[in-house]
Amino acid sequence: MKYKMVCIDMDGTLLGKRKKISQFSKDVIKKAHDMGVEIVVTTGRLYNNAAYFSQLLGVDSPVIAANGAIVIDQKTNDIIYESAIPEVECMNILKILNKYKIPFHFHTTDTIYCNNWFSKFGTQVYMTKQVYYEHLNINYYTVKTEKEWAEVFKKENGRMAKCIAFSPKSKDIFKVRKELDALENIVYFGSGNHSTEINFKGVSKGNSVKVLSEKYGIKREELICIGDNENDISMIKYAGLGIAMANAIDEVKSAAQYITDSNKNDGVAKAIKKFILDEE
Repeated sequence: MKYKMVCIDMDGTLLGKRKKISQFSKDVIKKAHDMGVEIVVTTGRLYNNAAYFSQLLGVDSPVIAANGAIVIDQKTNDIIYESAIPEVECMNILKILNKYKIPFHFHTTDTIYCNNWFSKFGTQVYMTKQVYYEHLNINYYTVKTEKEWAEVFKKENGRMAKCIAFSPKSKDIFKVRKELDALENIVYFGSGNHSTEINFKGVSKGNSVKVLSEKYGIKREELICIGDNENDISMIKYAGLGIAMANAIDEVKSAAQYITDSNKNDGVAKAIKKFILDEE
């Protein structure tokens, strides 16, 4: 068997119509996993959310979450890799986001801290379109003042995996990104024109895929990575076979060696059938 690990993004990739995974996709993915292929959910979402969908697929492979800020072995709950945003950098990010008065939230592995009720409500709805949110074991809190945020950052220092900022005004997001460029220890990923995902310097899906594959003794040429957006480019470039969705942005398609069908047409399952199961 040529390929031993498949790393799959969630939104716009694994999740299809109405943010669900079709039974066809579940069956194909489970068949590959039962053959011994590691099926690694690799997402910008927080760990608890990603782990839920990994279990929904019926696989027990490690999970890469928060754009690669954390990698956890589901079988043992051991942390394979972690790179959190330090307390001081969280405060620097906060000051920029507060300047533009836009909704945002900070994530640990199991908790989302939101800056207002709109951010909290929107996050709960987005994170839980498929299931009731209590099933995900995610804690939601609203934090308002800078003093309260400072207390949260102090308490969660070493656990704050990422921050997401979003706004209906794309110009505000571009202004935020420009100011984030001045923070040397921060990296961010575009997610359309209305949101930005912020991590600690060095974090990327590509780096975490590298760490995980080396731990398992899997060579790059034995690795498939599938994605659709900016935060997927690093892992698609690292993989022996990088696959872009038909609905992917142009930069992802340019980085990939193969373009599969769209997320709404089971593109992930079709790619796995072709390259893992040897079925057209």
